[in-house]
Amino acid sequence: MLKAVENRLTTQEIRSAFGLAAIYGVRMLGLFMILPVFALYARDLGGVTPTLVGLAIGIYGLTQALLQIPLGMLSDKVGRKPVIVGGLLVFALGSVVAAMSTSIEGVIFGRALQGSGAIAAATLALAADLTRENIRTRIMAFIGLSIGLAFLLAMVLGPILNEWIGVPGIFWLTALLALLAIVIVIVLIPTPVQMKHQRDTEVERSNFVRVLTDGQLLRLDFGIFALHLMLTANFVVFPLILEDQFNLASAVHWKVYLPVMLVSFVLMLPFIIIAEKHRRMKTVFVSAIGLLVIVEGLLFMSLSQPGFWLIVLLVLLFFAAFNLLEASLPSLVTKLSPVDAKGTAMGIYSTSQFLGIFAGGIFGGWMHTHYGLASVYLLGALVAAAWLLMALSMKSPRYLSNYLINIGKQSGQQAQALVARLTAVQGVAEAVIVDDVAYLKVEKHALDEEALRAFSKSSD
Repeated sequence: MLKAVENRLTTQEIRSAFGLAAIYGVRMLGLFMILPVFALYARDLGGVTPTLVGLAIGIYGLTQALLQIPLGMLSDKVGRKPVIVGGLLVFALGSVVAAMSTSIEGVIFGRALQGSGAIAAATLALAADLTRENIRTRIMAFIGLSIGLAFLLAMVLGPILNEWIGVPGIFWLTALLALLAIVIVIVLIPTPVQMKHQRDTEVERSNFVRVLTDGQLLRLDFGIFALHLMLTANFVVFPLILEDQFNLASAVHWKVYLPVMLVSFVLMLPFIIIAEKHRRMKTVFVSAIGLLVIVEGLLFMSLSQPGFWLIVLLVLLFFAAFNLLEASLPSLVTKLSPVDAKGTAMGIYSTSQFLGIFAGGIFGGWMHTHYGLASVYLLGALVAAAWLLMALSMKSPRYLSNYLINIGKQSGQQAQALVARLTAVQGVAEAVIVDDVAYLKVEKHALDEEALRAFSKSSD
């Protein structure tokens, strides 16, 4: 009964979870909605080339990658909410610039501004400030779910809204959504009593070298880079394939995307269970990358004489592998990162993801310009093959989870003694104490949570 009470979310934590998930989801919805329609819209812009179309699609990834960690650190000094509100205002401004632009250069500038409102790190830090250590993982998972839902909705809403209000209208709507998110920040989300630097969610400068020289983590960083490079590059050309080669009007593209997304999600679930529950993570992970190599290669070869249902099947398999890898990669980062450096590892991982978006846009557009539509899938196959070679040499992960306990202030000697006592608890593999928090790696199925609760400050 005590455990159930301790794990129950408070009213503040529920408000925080829904509010922060809404901010994340609204922002990502605005960014994703142009993916399935922009390549078609851009044909009528002044000065357009396929390379510039790719740059317009991916440029927000570059500015996001450059600014998310610095803005996260800035939020430690000036507060989370000011950074988040400021970032959303910049994002809204970028959306307005893109909406009013009649040239591709103007849209590129607007998209770059959108990415400059890089609030991801500050938002996660605010989530940590407003939640207890023992339920934080659930809050982060809920926020992550909002991103996946935003992507699904964007694939459906993008083509529909394009028919109703056009791409400029989508940008205007995105600006309004950003302003709505600001209202949520101010009205719905509580202001934390105090800000604390949480190593499980925030970047720690002293951990940069340790994380950036970890070969296992670098493999995962390259993986998320490669995955989002392929996704973005594919959307530089896929809407054109549907319209030009299959005479499918953009207004009905959602009829392709919706079933593909839903079925791919269902296909992914059994393999997630096999990977986690049956401890076949590396096998499932490497197999999914291998599937990407095959799918991208078949898309490259099949576009010379394309068949509609074959292309749809291949895209379905692409998204099944994509969703599986998108869900597996953060789990692997958590398993493989140093116990007290998860925040730094995730910050560098997220930066790699945004750089992949930028690279996918620019290289996908360049390949389309110089070698045609099909060459973009050849690029994807080569990138996936390079990733596969790296993944084959990856160590099988230990099946450990992160676990945090607030243990109160400890002297150096007390901390040393407490680490020994914590690692003696059944199911605890590692323990590091920083300030008043114990960062643990645990085997959840074997963990003696009752014994761990005795160390919690709340039990004093």
